[in-house]
Amino acid sequence: MKNRSTRQKLALFALGMLVLIIAAFPWRIWIDLHQELRIMEGEERLINIASPWSVHIKGSRNGVISFNGNPLSTEASKINLRSPLMLSAQGLGSVNVEFRLFGLIPLRQLTVSVLPEIKLLPGGHSVGIKLHSQGVLVVGHHLVNSAGISSSPAMEAGIEVGDVIIDIDGVRLDDANQVAEIINRQGKAGKTLTFVIKRAERKLTKEVTPLLCQETGRYRVGLYIRDSAAGVGTMTFFDPNTGIYGALGHVITDIDTNQPIEVRDGRIVKANIVSIKIARRGQPGEKTGIFQEDQDIVGTIVKNCMFGIFGRLSSINDSPGSYPRPIPIALMAQVQTGPAEILTVIEGEKIERFAIEIQRVYSQTSPSDKSMIIKIVDERLLEAAGGIVQGMSGSPIIQNNRLVGAVTHVFVNDPSRGYGIFIEWMIQESGLLDEISGLGTFKDELEKAS
Repeated sequence: MKNRSTRQKLALFALGMLVLIIAAFPWRIWIDLHQELRIMEGEERLINIASPWSVHIKGSRNGVISFNGNPLSTEASKINLRSPLMLSAQGLGSVNVEFRLFGLIPLRQLTVSVLPEIKLLPGGHSVGIKLHSQGVLVVGHHLVNSAGISSSPAMEAGIEVGDVIIDIDGVRLDDANQVAEIINRQGKAGKTLTFVIKRAERKLTKEVTPLLCQETGRYRVGLYIRDSAAGVGTMTFFDPNTGIYGALGHVITDIDTNQPIEVRDGRIVKANIVSIKIARRGQPGEKTGIFQEDQDIVGTIVKNCMFGIFGRLSSINDSPGSYPRPIPIALMAQVQTGPAEILTVIEGEKIERFAIEIQRVYSQTSPSDKSMIIKIVDERLLEAAGGIVQGMSGSPIIQNNRLVGAVTHVFVNDPSRGYGIFIEWMIQESGLLDEISGLGTFKDELEKAS
């Protein structure tokens, strides 16, 4: 009986020690230290691991960062986690950092990049967006009536809505009219066509035999296709030194298929806002604008991704209310809940400031276009638009005189609230960081995008 009681006490002691070790273990090293960490030159970042353990830390190079005033070096040094760690940027560059428990057990590896202070001109300009896709996008099927037969040869061959037709019979496709001419010409010659299509990340080949349409007298395959898209959005930022800009903060998708449009070429121009359909619960609102070709704002579109559209401006003139000077950007860790403002146009071309509240900031280990929740609190904007409306995407968010992000999505059931994206993610996709740091040029970024 005595032995049993002793065993129970030992078991409880062992369990208690295990719970204590687990509670004291530096778990937050995975939460507070992401795999990639960016800080600005001269910036300090407080990191609270809150653990009684000590760890050994070393870096891949010297002179980039320091912890608690001690420069990180290639030789391991011991640091105590009881007190918060003060990470300081010492010089430009990147360093790989390794944390080990007892100097033996690997805990965490991360890359810290020290960036030069980046100042950008906030946008707010309404822009007309014109996109031409790579190949042509299949948006629907229809039946071809031919000699008593009604069918869709393309659908029967396995071509689906959302597929992108890259070429037909070895001819690279540029526009929808070209597709119709190739089908009619080859159909007259009695040939079966070879379609090369892209579906998700796969390339497929389909054989399609066109039919002579009784209504039009032309050979057809029963497809509805589209090669371009147009709409109104808002510019988020531009760099006066390189001309690189970012807009929208989210990907442009085809209205029928909801598939991202792969850009062959595109451009942005100035847009004049003539009316706003007010947003209501369950009914998204919308800006209506008139494109003003070759006036004030002219730029290319070379990249369309989940973080917005990007390119280079060939010209931009000041719009009424535009920001007078470049301001610093804020990295993710510098964005806080609380008051902020957005820049956007609700009438004509005048950029105006409207008060918002950042209600929640997400700590993101990887880029996302939903980085924060924002709420419109400006009564004038709520009265004019009902909140966030289509065409407002890309409106820059400014907090503490720093460019922190852009408006991306609206909550359909509460148009006064929506999502914003960190400006850090947009800049990362724009190619601006590589061009500023000399690691690459915008031309390199275009080649990657294509």
